[in-house]
Amino acid sequence: MNSRRDFLKKASILSSLAVSLPTLVHAESATEAFNMCGYAAPKIDKVKVAVIGLGMRGPGAVERLSYIAGCEIVALCDKYPERVEKAQKILTSKGLNTAKSYSGEDGWKALLKEQELDLVYICTPWSYHAPMSVAAMKAGNHVACEVPIALSIKDCWEVVKTSEATRKHCMMLENCCYDFFEMLTLNMVRQGLFGELVHAEGAYIHDLLDLNFAKNGYDNMWRLRENIKMNGNLYPTHGLGPVAQCLNINRGDKMDHLVAMSFNDFMMGEKAKELAGKDSFFQEFVDKKYRGNMNTTLIRTAKGKTIMLQHDVTSPRPYSRLHTISGTKGFAQKYPTENIAFGHEFIGTEKLKELYDKYTPELVKYIGEQAKQVGGHGGMDFMMDWRLIDCLRNGLPLDQDVYDAASWSCIVPLSAESVERNCKTVAVPDFTKGAWKHNAPVDISLRGGGNTPIRSKSVKKENLQLDV
Repeated sequence: MNSRRDFLKKASILSSLAVSLPTLVHAESATEAFNMCGYAAPKIDKVKVAVIGLGMRGPGAVERLSYIAGCEIVALCDKYPERVEKAQKILTSKGLNTAKSYSGEDGWKALLKEQELDLVYICTPWSYHAPMSVAAMKAGNHVACEVPIALSIKDCWEVVKTSEATRKHCMMLENCCYDFFEMLTLNMVRQGLFGELVHAEGAYIHDLLDLNFAKNGYDNMWRLRENIKMNGNLYPTHGLGPVAQCLNINRGDKMDHLVAMSFNDFMMGEKAKELAGKDSFFQEFVDKKYRGNMNTTLIRTAKGKTIMLQHDVTSPRPYSRLHTISGTKGFAQKYPTENIAFGHEFIGTEKLKELYDKYTPELVKYIGEQAKQVGGHGGMDFMMDWRLIDCLRNGLPLDQDVYDAASWSCIVPLSAESVERNCKTVAVPDFTKGAWKHNAPVDISLRGGGNTPIRSKSVKKENLQLDV
């Protein structure tokens, strides 16, 4: 009788533990691997670049890279040849040589096979990011890829393992890490002004309802289709990237587990019906199960810190990435305005300017004003591109590595899994395989670089002097 009672008691305890512990289905064996965090690849005097994907983001990348004298765009690729020809004109308008043209569904494969490259810059739809990144690294190239790096845990691991095996950088192009307030607060964190960070918030709240349903928007309505495939946070990295760097994620701490919740779709289905009533083209998108309009994901780190992420690209509300960091000595928040507090009241505009003057990082002081002139979301895109090329030319570690790419992107499938499992807790894989315990924090100094010049000649920007 006692043995049966003991058995039932132990079974009850084990059952409760099974319910409370996070899911471990995404864990990988901690095999020995080369650590890409802090890795400095051999110097490249002139970085030969191929840009793949010339739809919405690609032409801007070609424009920005054309200003950097330390790189040469040698190949351009898109499924549609007319897009390639349009991008070629960006180069010739600046007196630069045309690049080798590739087009068609498999044009990128021919490019990787035929071209001698240093960097492949990927601006394609999300589903191509992981396979293109893996193929580019296996072909002997560093990779810079638009966000997210992958849409599944399997592909996240594949990207990580390929980078480690080839010792090629795989940087996700998270431009928001280079925005000016984000860089200011990161440096203030490094200087200890906020004390120990304990909580952070990030988001991608951007009304894209009309654009996602626009015929001339995303090719073959691919982004709208992604909103049907998966119910979770489809675009976490703009909000997560900057706060993850502040919290030293993968470099002293790691994301441990998360729980996510979405409310129902109240807008996309209705939009599809409205448009289908006027145009039969949209009939395909009627009666689909769209993802919940707002997803909120809560993450807990190994050291007991928390992160809140939100994603909403349908509601009629102002743009926000939140960018909130809260520490034991201070608080910062960007949206709707830039604010910093070291107590119950915000410090005000004048004192905020004093902080900018004192704590703007060396990198931003060096290239920031020129980045604003070149542009790309107010300059952060160009600062990211220039920094990437400068690091490659000087053989320096990149600010973002493959572990950041994978861990920030894995929120997409993990949030969807949590929502699907009625908001159950889901474990976040450790893509560093334990190396997070001793990896050094991101270094935003110039670190011996800063010698990459900028071309001042531009048809569109007369009288612009950008030589460093």
